[in-house]
Amino acid sequence: MANPAAARDAGAAPLPSKEDVAAGSDPRPSPSQTAASSSLEGGPAPSHEEAALSADAQLSSSTGDYLKTIWQLARDGSASTGDIARELGVTAPSVTGMLGKMNGLGLVRYQPYRGAELSPEGRREALRLVRRHRLLETFMITELGFGWEEVHAEAELMEHVVSDDFTERLAAHLGEPEFDPHGDPIPRADGSLPAAPDTPLAALRQGERFRVHRVLSQDREVLGYLESIGIEPGSELTLSLWEPGGHLLRLQLTVSRTGRGPSASAAAGSGTELALSRELAAVVLGKVVDRKS
Repeated sequence: MANPAAARDAGAAPLPSKEDVAAGSDPRPSPSQTAASSSLEGGPAPSHEEAALSADAQLSSSTGDYLKTIWQLARDGSASTGDIARELGVTAPSVTGMLGKMNGLGLVRYQPYRGAELSPEGRREALRLVRRHRLLETFMITELGFGWEEVHAEAELMEHVVSDDFTERLAAHLGEPEFDPHGDPIPRADGSLPAAPDTPLAALRQGERFRVHRVLSQDREVLGYLESIGIEPGSELTLSLWEPGGHLLRLQLTVSRTGRGPSASAAAGSGTELALSRELAAVVLGKVVDRKS
């Protein structure tokens, strides 16, 4: 990480404060301002690629996170200010100010008290970042040996600085995967999404068998726990019993996927009896492969 004092000594622009980031402002010069200043001072202007990469990094540091959050919360619908604030860990007034600026940039359609929805341009930007993020997670898990509970924060940092060219080369290297190891669909380069099963495990009836496709959580403890008991994409479970009151599922792990990640060797074996809360079962998505008649 760069030394802030050294940056100031070198005459660099000050880093944005937390308040600046929350409000979507940034005291640093924009790429166009940097290019103009460089030309006036007689220095070389940045190339088109350098300017595009700088602009993308600047967008991703604040606006990009909002775009992704709105897409993840509402897809093509409207996300409320309160939901966005909770997801990003910022105040509602900060969200209101940022959405107003994004509305002015044509990235969202925002109306006070009615939330915000992505414009076509905002949706393209959101899906571009989601594609980067999920490809980076896939690479870290399949090529570098990270656990699936470890990669989210790392990918959040890297998605802001890699280029589109890097992203497409990474996709080709990985064999153009359609889903990341969490089971999340990876947007294609054209912005389309692969279809995925979306039945929650909590909807299972007694005697039905279920194949896990996706886990809707980035929480390290949740992911680590589910993997430790053998519940991950590719696993199959049969519902033995709903506990009285319907708050606990008794399951049998009929197919255990192993061989991925550092805890795979400790995963529960086939035939293991499990108990899972309704709350955890709700974040496990997949499809019924042996439906009870």
